[in-house]
Amino acid sequence: MKVLHVAAEVFPLVKTGGLADVVAALPAALAAQGADVRLLLPGFPAVLESVQGARTVIEIGACFGALHVRLLLARMPGTQLPVYVIDAPYLFRRGGSPYQDGRGEEWPDNLQRFALLGWLAAHLAGGDADPDWAPDIVHAHDWHAAMACAYVAEHPPTPAATVFTVHNLAYQGLFPMHDWPSLGLATRLMSPAGLEYHGQLSFMKAGLKFADQVTTVSPNYAREIATYEFGCGLDGVIRGRGEAVTGVLNGIDDAVWNPATDPALAELYDAERPAGKQTCRRALQAELGLDRDDSALLLTVVSRLTSQKGLDLVLAALPALVQSGVQLTVQGEGEPALQAAFQMAMSSHPGRVHVHLGYDEARAHRLIAGADAIAVPSRFEPCGLTQLYGLRYGTLPIVRRVGGLADTVTDASPKALAEGTATGFTFDAATPVAFEKAVLRAAEMRADAAAWRGMMRTAMARQSSWAGPAKAYLDLYRKALKARQER
Repeated sequence: MKVLHVAAEVFPLVKTGGLADVVAALPAALAAQGADVRLLLPGFPAVLESVQGARTVIEIGACFGALHVRLLLARMPGTQLPVYVIDAPYLFRRGGSPYQDGRGEEWPDNLQRFALLGWLAAHLAGGDADPDWAPDIVHAHDWHAAMACAYVAEHPPTPAATVFTVHNLAYQGLFPMHDWPSLGLATRLMSPAGLEYHGQLSFMKAGLKFADQVTTVSPNYAREIATYEFGCGLDGVIRGRGEAVTGVLNGIDDAVWNPATDPALAELYDAERPAGKQTCRRALQAELGLDRDDSALLLTVVSRLTSQKGLDLVLAALPALVQSGVQLTVQGEGEPALQAAFQMAMSSHPGRVHVHLGYDEARAHRLIAGADAIAVPSRFEPCGLTQLYGLRYGTLPIVRRVGGLADTVTDASPKALAEGTATGFTFDAATPVAFEKAVLRAAEMRADAAAWRGMMRTAMARQSSWAGPAKAYLDLYRKALKARQER
């Protein structure tokens, strides 16, 4: 089966969140199970500088506001998977993030930039972009790639089926309706039955409406987004797709995230040789200037600093937690108010709190390996990867029971502890008090060394590789192809 993954980012070339990790790992896992997999990416500077052996597949010329567009075929560094790169200097060769400029403002031409991504995916699916290869499945990831589903649907005959994965429904790709002519689609799609969303264009809706199959990154999130509370205004559209919407739980790259082989760590360890984790803990305290306090619960946060992630709950609970003996390390960037508040917390609690604004991959590994517990108190969470990294490293997650967090973390209830299935600590209410109580439960449990070690072993034994999800996606691809062929 030939599969084209369409996305705006991929680790380690371009990363703003967990999407990049998924796009790096899932295609490789599919290839390991026999699929013929390729990627399609925008030609951001980091992508063009990193891919190997690039050659031109087709010269396209002027389109979507760019004077010159061409499609390259290259190889991904590391995996050597084939990757198509859209070389459109006017649209993609610029600083800032993939979606925003250096001031944090959305690029004003994002509609054209990501419509081009979807448009070229459809032309690859139709066999007229690369005469030597055409996919059976176009797998589009999040709103940036969602237009691929609309373009494939509106440019028959195309035998390829489409799968659209919602990584985060809150980010929808909304644009002014007056930009419609730039898309080159039929005017009938300007209606609520098409891409119109409260007087705007919604790229997310293009994926939800036109994909043959829609997936989310956890089964619980698939159920949640069909409700008013979590549906972000699109719950009616999602309910309308019925059984075409399913959840496939994300995995992690267990070669990259492996405490037994991780080159970033002060000492390697695993479930059978856990002593190295204590070395990592003390090394982290020394590196960050934290007090060497063996009795403290060392809690970490590795996250985008946004209200979605519930980090205001952490800030509100922090004074009481520090007073109780907890230490906290934070790495991330995001909302200026949260960044400033965490920096102030570090100043107010020297030796107990450390904050690093920005993202450093090796530091993330050291934080997760050195901490006792990792906090993910999200208001909503499609899947979450950091709690999976925590489980892998024996760093017990403290999470709110929503989305993929509910699917992956088993609370340390008396019943779960007795059965040997507990892997972390969960709470329900999005309040500082509920979060604080969960952290204090973890601190109390850590004082029982035997019980803590047992939970660590259970957590580290959990299978989180991409092998299972890859098999589930292959089954879903077959289902999508069958549905396409029967229409």
